[in-house]
Amino acid sequence: MSRFHTGSGATPAKAMPSGLSPADLRSAYKLPATGANSTVAIIIAFDVPNAEKDLAVYRKTMGLPPCTTANGCFSKVNQRGERGNYPQPDGGWALEGSMDLDMVSAACPSCKILLVEADDNYNNNLAEATRTAWRKGATVTSHSYGGLETGYLWADRDAYEHKGTTAVASSGDYGFTSAAVPAAYRKVVAVGGTTLNKAPGTSRGWDEDVWGGSGSGCSAYVAKSPWQKDTHCQMRTIADVSAVADPATGVAVYDTYPNPFGLPPGWVVGGGTSASAPIIAGLIGLAGNGATYSSAQAYRTPSAFYDVVGGRNGLCGGDYLCNGLKGYDAPTGVGSPKGLGGL
Repeated sequence: MSRFHTGSGATPAKAMPSGLSPADLRSAYKLPATGANSTVAIIIAFDVPNAEKDLAVYRKTMGLPPCTTANGCFSKVNQRGERGNYPQPDGGWALEGSMDLDMVSAACPSCKILLVEADDNYNNNLAEATRTAWRKGATVTSHSYGGLETGYLWADRDAYEHKGTTAVASSGDYGFTSAAVPAAYRKVVAVGGTTLNKAPGTSRGWDEDVWGGSGSGCSAYVAKSPWQKDTHCQMRTIADVSAVADPATGVAVYDTYPNPFGLPPGWVVGGGTSASAPIIAGLIGLAGNGATYSSAQAYRTPSAFYDVVGGRNGLCGGDYLCNGLKGYDAPTGVGSPKGLGGL
């Protein structure tokens, strides 16, 4: 659930690459520069061969502290928790993995990062990789993937609703449509997407609207949480919260593994809810609340979020299920973070 385009290419010396930087995200979402050192796990399919090397370039360029195997900040394991015996690489998933690593780093420079690589992109293996993450001590797990709901979703629910860990998942990149799993699970934090632009002269300094690709919808299987009070969806509504996802106002990502999109190695601009989900996962890690967090906190503290008003992600008349309206709406949930008070 990601979209990319060429960034700055060969970036001149001392020039920043194209795309939003960690400093931009701190400015837009009023975030502290430091916080907890939680372990945030990124769940990905297939191997990300250049993960540590590319992460080092991103963090150095962005002025973030090193996060390496040697200093204990970064670790990479397969779905069985082994260092080594990694699955075969896939260029698309590798680029996805680089964006996940960069966005968790941008949101929480102090967090430890655990990259868990599933054997493939089948639901059972992604779920097993998620179980490995919390067995190894991650308090937040980030999931930049999703599939359509089926009756088989209950077989993997335990992986994403484990006590002591908060799972954060992309709502999808196809607008107002069927609900996606794992975002549809009741205890998962479902993250929608926004278009984020600088707005000099305004009190915030930024303007934010619904991104047209932001996934939203009603679950056909999962019951509504008691803290969700919207009335046009009798079951679980997606999403809960949101952050920048529009690739046109996207984030800077560094990746050097060959990809299937024809993008040259190096800096690209990324987007999709594959960007917004790891941002929110990193912020929960920054707040240090992964072991106890519930999306109920976001619904209880709407003042801790920017209400995203404007834009739409589909056709539903004037309904909140596909329009950015005042208060809760499905494309962006209760809104985007205003500090860490709701996370």
